[in-house]
Amino acid sequence: MNASDKLGSRIRTYREKLGLSVEDLAKNTGIEPALITNVEEGKTYPSIGVMVKLSRALGQRLGTFTDDHFREDPLIVRKDERKAETLPHRGEGNNGYNYYLLGKGKTDRHMEPFFIQIEPTDSVEFSSHEGEEFIIVVSGEVVLRYGKKTYQLKEGDSMYYNSVVPHHVGAANGAPASIYAVIYMPA
Repeated sequence: MNASDKLGSRIRTYREKLGLSVEDLAKNTGIEPALITNVEEGKTYPSIGVMVKLSRALGQRLGTFTDDHFREDPLIVRKDERKAETLPHRGEGNNGYNYYLLGKGKTDRHMEPFFIQIEPTDSVEFSSHEGEEFIIVVSGEVVLRYGKKTYQLKEGDSMYYNSVVPHHVGAANGAPASIYAVIYMPA
């Protein structure tokens, strides 16, 4: 079973435990029913914003859907080991993101840390969800669209913002970029 299948199965299980139909969950999240069905069937690995909305509507933390097992503290993810944790975002235009989960296995966490590779794309989909995000640009250049403003960031620059404001992070200048991102969602 691949990562998309596991994620979809877990979302379906929690939705069914709550007695919700796909349409009920769509109504509670503002996500199209077709996208929820594609996620549950493992056809689409959702963006972080979609995962946040689903986890909130199902009363779970984000990691509930991505973790395979518990690891004792401290959780250490070596650079050469994180490739096995790659979860590509696919479907709905692809958006050019590859997520590497850095907190997977720490079941009591309150933050979601990621390493994300961003490919250039013309697609711009804004995300909005509860919490905050902290991002450091590792390589390349990144454009942050935050509300009605746009910011260009270079290697070593960081951004910290309230994620309830519609936002989009993408590769700038038609070249790939990579970032570390930590997402905090209040319990």
